[in-house]
Amino acid sequence: MKTPSKTKLFKKVLVPLVYGCEQTSAINAARTIAGEDNVMLVGLVYVPEAESLSGAAVPVREVRQMLRKLSGVRYRTEVYAAATHRPWHEIIGVTEREKPDLLVLEYPCQFETLNTTLAEVLAHPPCDIAIVNSHVSASLDNVLIPIRGGPYAELALRIALSMRRFRQIDITSLHMVSTKSDRKQDAAFRGIERVLKQLPEVKEHNVATDDSAEALFETSRQFDLTVMGASARSVDEVASIGPAAERMMREGKCGLIVVKTKQPPRFPLESEEVGQTAISVLVDKWFAENTFHADEFQDLNYLLSLKRERGVSISLALPALNEAETVGNVIQTIKQALVLDAPLLDEIVLIDSNSEDRTREIAQALGVPVYIHQAVLPQYGARRGKGEALWKSLYCTKGDILIWLDTDIVNIHPRFVYGLIGPLLLRPDVQFIKGFYKRPLRVGGKIQAGGGGRVTELTARPLLNLFYPELSGVIQPLSGEYGGRRSALEQFGFFSGYGVEIGMLIDVLDKFGLNAIAQVDLQERIHHNQPLEALSKMSFAIIQAVMRKLETRYGQSILENVNQTMKLIRYEGERFVLDIEEIAERDRPPMLEIPEYGERPRA
Repeated sequence: MKTPSKTKLFKKVLVPLVYGCEQTSAINAARTIAGEDNVMLVGLVYVPEAESLSGAAVPVREVRQMLRKLSGVRYRTEVYAAATHRPWHEIIGVTEREKPDLLVLEYPCQFETLNTTLAEVLAHPPCDIAIVNSHVSASLDNVLIPIRGGPYAELALRIALSMRRFRQIDITSLHMVSTKSDRKQDAAFRGIERVLKQLPEVKEHNVATDDSAEALFETSRQFDLTVMGASARSVDEVASIGPAAERMMREGKCGLIVVKTKQPPRFPLESEEVGQTAISVLVDKWFAENTFHADEFQDLNYLLSLKRERGVSISLALPALNEAETVGNVIQTIKQALVLDAPLLDEIVLIDSNSEDRTREIAQALGVPVYIHQAVLPQYGARRGKGEALWKSLYCTKGDILIWLDTDIVNIHPRFVYGLIGPLLLRPDVQFIKGFYKRPLRVGGKIQAGGGGRVTELTARPLLNLFYPELSGVIQPLSGEYGGRRSALEQFGFFSGYGVEIGMLIDVLDKFGLNAIAQVDLQERIHHNQPLEALSKMSFAIIQAVMRKLETRYGQSILENVNQTMKLIRYEGERFVLDIEEIAERDRPPMLEIPEYGERPRA
């Protein structure tokens, strides 16, 4: 599985080099947005219809030479220059072939030499476009993003955040509130405000004014560059960047980038949904920066040095129920590599759920302390479920970092543990780490490499996309390999059953924000797949868990009168029969609220 830990927000930015036009500003903008390695240059020579294309031999040669020179320095280039009567149509053809993420055009020079108009480009952009003025510098210190919540705010925000990945710049969002503005306009901003609150690198600046165009013009003069969306409305049925942007293009002395997406707005312009589409910027940024690969941390000496530097202890808890077939190999593999060979783990404990096979005896024989979760903190009762075991494992362990690893893994490897530990040691701001992997699914006698994770794809991810879209980039929210910092985990309630993983993920988001979560590619995990009936019950519990979290968010009871029993369809010979089972997803309070937790010995 390929991990996009080095993914760029913009992989290819196209800049046409048009003969006879100064386009330094366009090149500067492209470099700032995507980095030098991701800028693609193409050469064009415009020849009026009344003239022969053959007369352009000299300028074509000059453009070719310029492209070769730039190609040898830093850019990806098409080392040819086209002589054409229709340069804009030539660019459209290049975008169809190369499929760039962004097309950068400099105004007004390039529009004149491309024999097109701003209105034509805006009306039918061949891809997402950025129109720049002639004042975009190669060096920038601060960038302004005027955001009202319009349909192109997402692209403007994405561009500004991409710039910050390549150089140290300050980003400020500008929200102008007019005393005459209506609620619809405020609704559009509320959608994107949700995104801005989770981007601490973006400073917020609010201005109360009844002349937004003048306020924008004056504020922009304090910044090296302004990045803003084009107007979503037509002026006299002609596409326009908007009056404020037009004035800044004409009169402004600082850099300006006006952006528009190829796709038209999907929602009414003043709706909250318009602003919420920018959530994809937040998710894409998180995905690129917070997705790791286990191979990044296979140097255990490096991890040991990080562990000493951070001054932390690390515990591994192994939840188990009737895993005699695999638990011994899991313990031996991890203990040898991460306790005896490289002392990365300070303790390994087994949290057993009253297994009826030899799971506990095998663990004890291998020198691992065993706790039966039903016997831990008995004064609080004993519930069934993996979540109950995980909750009580906080009481049974001591480490500053706690990692959980399922004991049914057939292809166990130390990467399942050190891959999870690595991001927590590398990034002090990460509070919670999730593993993901390929999950081969056995169907009959065959293995389907792309199978597995059925509850994830059919229940968990749709629910997260619907109610918690910030978490839509988490590849396997229900994976059993994850962990976090004790200081965070002890603050959360734990669902006792199947809802524990998704509940914890939502809690970390609500308490610490998206950037506190990371995920790591553990490559491939082979385990015993569960029957469909068990997956159905798991889905039922997960839906309840998400609804409970929604109750907390909105302060309203949803599940009070909701059925918590599930009718299961079973097959008996030639007959279908109905059976009923209670699946009520209950939760435990944060461990910090349990008096005995603070009184337990920690040495």
